[in-house]
Amino acid sequence: MDEATLRLALDRHWAASDAGDFEAEHVIYHEDAVLDYPQSGERIVGRRNIRESRTVQPSTKRFAVRRIAGSGDLWVTEFTLTYDDVPSYVVSIMEFRGGLVAHETQYFADRFEPGASRAHLVQRMSDN
Repeated sequence: MDEATLRLALDRHWAASDAGDFEAEHVIYHEDAVLDYPQSGERIVGRRNIRESRTVQPSTKRFAVRRIAGSGDLWVTEFTLTYDDVPSYVVSIMEFRGGLVAHETQYFADRFEPGASRAHLVQRMSDN
């Protein structure tokens, strides 16, 4: 599958994620896909289990993609995931096989206050 087609699939995936369209969100995954959350030590195996893990999550979620970069079978998406109005900053690394995601790893980071010692060196970024 060419890179333009993979990029379009990623755009559709994140748009469906933001819209809460669980069916469309999970079309991108292989049946035997693996999703890893290293910070919690969780691994979810199989598209059906990945989907269910997201449908049973009780929080209201919003996704705001900051950027997508990649080539070949390796793509990275940086986005803000807001759970019940509290933002987390997420990096998703997706490895494709045959045009579908075979393995995804997601890393989450919470907001923190800027360091006073570097205040004179920085510019403030927007929340998205």
